[in-house]
Amino acid sequence: MEWIVAFVRLPSEPSRHRVAVWRELRCGGALPLGAGTWALPATPLAAETLDKVQELVERAAEGMLLLLDARGRDDASGSRLRELYTAAREEEWVEFLSDCSKYHAELEREIEKQKFTLAELEEEEQSLDRLRRWHRQIALRDIFTAPSAGAADAALRESVERLDDFAERVYRALDH
Repeated sequence: MEWIVAFVRLPSEPSRHRVAVWRELRCGGALPLGAGTWALPATPLAAETLDKVQELVERAAEGMLLLLDARGRDDASGSRLRELYTAAREEEWVEFLSDCSKYHAELEREIEKQKFTLAELEEEEQSLDRLRRWHRQIALRDIFTAPSAGAADAALRESVERLDDFAERVYRALDH
């Protein structure tokens, strides 16, 4: 697997530049290796992410971005980098699964309260849309298929099914 190692140097003030670069790298799935040093698998997402990072670094006075093509020097190093990257995706999937559970619990509470209104349905649809976007973002980064990826797929499908059930209840309540 080919990797891109990014070395980023930005002035400490104003901090908004460092924060913007950090967010962009995290959003692109970059793996922090040390202070200002990040690794990304050489994918189209990485290229897109690094183009955005380059723009952000150029906006900062005295900023610097150095990009290097890399791969593990030996099999153990390459495997370790892949493991670290997959562990980072696993953390994201676990957090996603937790939010799916919260979403399911929220739907259950609304059913128990019989809060079958169009406003509530719209709110729950927005929450599902957020979960769908988040799932898509993680899936784009999860090129090695982290252990919880399958469970996350199933949880999203269950979320869709639960919202469909809730929508049916809302429409039935409105018909009466």
